[in-house]
Amino acid sequence: MDFLILPDASVSAPIAVPNAGPPPWRCVAHASGRPWLVGHWSDEDVTTVVAGTRRLVLFGHTRLDVAAATRILAHARSLHDLDELARTLPGSVHLLASIDGRVRAQGALAGTRQIFHARVAGVTVAADRPRRLADLVGAHLDEEALALRLLAPGAPWPLCTRSVWTGVDQLDAGCWLEIDTEGAPRTVPWWQAPAAEVPLPQAADSVRAAIRDAVAVRTAGGRTVSADLSGGLDSTGLCFVAAAEEGRLLTHHWKPLDPANDDTLWAERAAALLPTALHCSSGPADGPGRLDAGTYDGDNEHIGACAGAGRPDDPRGSQGPLPWSRNLARMEYVARDSAARGATVHLMGVGGDELFSVTPTHLRTLARRRPLTGLPVLLRCRALNRWDLLPTLGGLTDNASFADALRAGARRITAAAPPPSQVFMGWAPDPRLPAWVSPSAVASVRRLLFDAAAHDPRPLHPDRAGHRILEGVLHGGAAIREMGWNLSRYGIDLAAPYLDDRVVEAALSVRLEDRMVRGGFKPVLTTALRGLVPDELLARRSKGDFSAEFHAGVEHNRHRLAELCDDLRLARLGLVDADALRAALLGPSPDTAPPAPFENTLACEGWLRSVEASESQLARR
Repeated sequence: MDFLILPDASVSAPIAVPNAGPPPWRCVAHASGRPWLVGHWSDEDVTTVVAGTRRLVLFGHTRLDVAAATRILAHARSLHDLDELARTLPGSVHLLASIDGRVRAQGALAGTRQIFHARVAGVTVAADRPRRLADLVGAHLDEEALALRLLAPGAPWPLCTRSVWTGVDQLDAGCWLEIDTEGAPRTVPWWQAPAAEVPLPQAADSVRAAIRDAVAVRTAGGRTVSADLSGGLDSTGLCFVAAAEEGRLLTHHWKPLDPANDDTLWAERAAALLPTALHCSSGPADGPGRLDAGTYDGDNEHIGACAGAGRPDDPRGSQGPLPWSRNLARMEYVARDSAARGATVHLMGVGGDELFSVTPTHLRTLARRRPLTGLPVLLRCRALNRWDLLPTLGGLTDNASFADALRAGARRITAAAPPPSQVFMGWAPDPRLPAWVSPSAVASVRRLLFDAAAHDPRPLHPDRAGHRILEGVLHGGAAIREMGWNLSRYGIDLAAPYLDDRVVEAALSVRLEDRMVRGGFKPVLTTALRGLVPDELLARRSKGDFSAEFHAGVEHNRHRLAELCDDLRLARLGLVDADALRAALLGPSPDTAPPAPFENTLACEGWLRSVEASESQLARR
């Protein structure tokens, strides 16, 4: 699925026809008869509501009371009146409306479905993907935005939403885009995080209902869905919820390399309790190439050739660096196998960690709000994790604003990462640039962080803990969106139900002290899934580690990856020192954690090669 969104203006038709994409393409018109939505989608992708001259279109998986939606649309005095409808929709959708010549366009809160926009022929045109807009406006690569993608673990809010194409903007989280009758844009904030004040029993009921709705809209009609069954709580929960719905369930488990990782044991227990599902398990000898190595399989060009390339017949589909590029071959294997078995949707547990885990920032917030409750918890966690006393006290008493945190992060982007004993309780993890990034790129990224701080941006949530949750949700949503673009060529819609708007809202509403129960793992999610998932599976307290896959993959492909440095596209742009990157790839790793700096750098390099290949293909046409 891909589409352009056009204003109700005379220039829309000349824009639409040559840029709708390869035939056959589809069109939904404004009441005036001018083209409004043009692109590619199936009947299953779309729900359309018409009330007189007004139009409402939902792309994605949801459940809609058409009669109620028709009444809301008919009586709406402005585009704002659709907020009521947007707040009730389960699942994940693009919501698009045309009312009296004005357009409303919005995606999902997490960005799993996103809106991009640009000025074309004097009017604003929007789309669900940035590359088609980039082609429309003749955009070029935004090298500063690409430099931000080199940050590990990722660029902080608000810079994480910056498009890698000049002249193409991404809609801010919690906002919708208005395009008026003259084709002028306006970003309208509409979503606010709920207060974290609902006690666990009631909150768990809301989380349970939201998760069940999120899965149900993807299994509706008895469709076959596939799902990860890692053995962890997040994916296991989704599998049991899906098995209780009307669709047919196919599960995929990838056996870990590390013998200390007990995920397979728990996945096999779960599979035994899901007798009606079809279970697939892959091990070191399975899959294309050396997928036992887990990362970076295929030839050098494969690192980039599939990184956002979209449909094989549409090389303009390349969108942006793929955060999970190292796992692309594995995900393609799963997508092809699922599609061959009749699945059209693949469920992933992404978002479970972000929404239901507890970070030191949560401990800080609880200790400051409710000292009698929070301080003993904080001290117990300090003892268990061997946190140094002074950094712990410093984090507890720190009152830095969000802008202050951006400035502090800018100063530290090249500093060594602090040791685990120095606990971090800030707004979000400090971003770092790896040692192979060029001095000019370092200066550029530092300036962007200082510039962002100078505008005193509002955090995603007034509380640090809430902001950290939502920033993680945005990073996870972007990864799902960009991987989904890659897998759509196989007829698979990648879905992360935990990142749906209603699930995110329900998780944010939980009273802070109920997020942490002594001896409990993810107590909010565990309570929500009780009765849906067998108690013996909810009793798991361990969590699998997959650093072995990363290091085995890099080791197996080390020299091939180093060969990329012979003609590094990032070096051509002046962003990376190729010799320094080669030395880092060939040298010993100082620790066993999956190095995000390598992942982000190779994702950017792969994407640049993808863009180069797609432009070469277009030139030959």
